[in-house]
Amino acid sequence: MNNNREQVKRIKDMYPIGTRIELLSTMDDIQGVETGMKGTVTKVDDLGTIHMRWDNGRGLGLIPGEDNFKVLSRPQEEIKKSEEHSVDQSQGIGGMSL
Repeated sequence: MNNNREQVKRIKDMYPIGTRIELLSTMDDIQGVETGMKGTVTKVDDLGTIHMRWDNGRGLGLIPGEDNFKVLSRPQEEIKKSEEHSVDQSQGIGGMSL
């Protein structure tokens, strides 16, 4: 259970609200969200689903590891926090990396 919480935290850190994503492909047959569609992360829930507001107005969630997508951009302040966090990580949690 603790491992799952850590995985969800990593997903939340990797895809903060405001992150722009492009859908490359999906495991499910999804209506209204085609390959190549772009959208913005609105939240990541406690199961690790990335909730999206697609540019066509749809609201389909992505599941990391099942859906294939790429990050186009992240909010600037979140990038700075991630960089600071990476420096903290490299200076001391016994070789663990995010």
